[in-house]
Amino acid sequence: MDIFTGTTVGTSWRRAVISVDQFSRGDINEIFDLADRLANGRTTPLGGKIIANVFYEPSTRTSSSFFSAMTRLGGSVIPINEVNYSSVTKGESLEDTIRTLENYCDLVVLRHFENDATERAMEVSKIPIINAGNGSGEHPTQALLDLYTIKKEHGGVDDLTISLMGDLKFGRTVHSLTKLLRMYDCRLQFVAPNQLAMPAEYIWPADKIYQDLNEVIDSSDVLYVTRVQKERMQGSEDFDFSYAVTTHHMKKAKNDMVLMHPLPRVGEIATELDSDPRAAYFRQMKYGLHVRMALLYAMIGNV
Repeated sequence: MDIFTGTTVGTSWRRAVISVDQFSRGDINEIFDLADRLANGRTTPLGGKIIANVFYEPSTRTSSSFFSAMTRLGGSVIPINEVNYSSVTKGESLEDTIRTLENYCDLVVLRHFENDATERAMEVSKIPIINAGNGSGEHPTQALLDLYTIKKEHGGVDDLTISLMGDLKFGRTVHSLTKLLRMYDCRLQFVAPNQLAMPAEYIWPADKIYQDLNEVIDSSDVLYVTRVQKERMQGSEDFDFSYAVTTHHMKKAKNDMVLMHPLPRVGEIATELDSDPRAAYFRQMKYGLHVRMALLYAMIGNV
């Protein structure tokens, strides 16, 4: 029985994970339940299956976690983590790269600098595609693992006050996470300078907007921090902005607040906080492995 279904623009997410808009709350619960089961057992249901990691942009955690997830499930990986060493340097189009790889593997994990890359790949592909980050658009699997982290750390998502701080304009992780959080009865607070504010399409009337962490630190159940995406800034948008969560802030925070970051960090969280039990950003990675195992199993396993 096919227990994993979800649609957007007529496309099942088992065919292609493009956006968090594809998932219902029921879909998310099923994925998280599967992640729990896979985390607690050793099984190799994807033996003989192959995925291709195709990354047009740098990655440590996303690429490695998909590699690890597939390997733990008994499958194999074609790693293309630096397209400078592929036929892309010869002028090969994304579409032709996908058409080539579908002959060698069962699923493509794609990171690309263009926002429409996953849709373009899906249009020509005969095998499933997972969006591993598309420009400044979305990062759906990161958002799923972030939501899973909140659920595991707090026991649920409803009735929480969740603050997102940093580069909310270009940060694709916060865009996707905000969309998922709209499915739950939680309160959102956005903390950023005007130049990096959350785009209007992601803001609801009840949301709170701030520019200073001190205004939200004591009320937050979750503080999700992101780095400034300098690589996506151009011209006048390229400016110096720095901020950091310090021990001083954490003294004001709730005893059970969860501090999160998709990483890499470049000074947003002081390293002395790594030993604070509220710092969940390294646990986030383990949770992410289990969520990506669940996605791969659901998309190309015999479920």
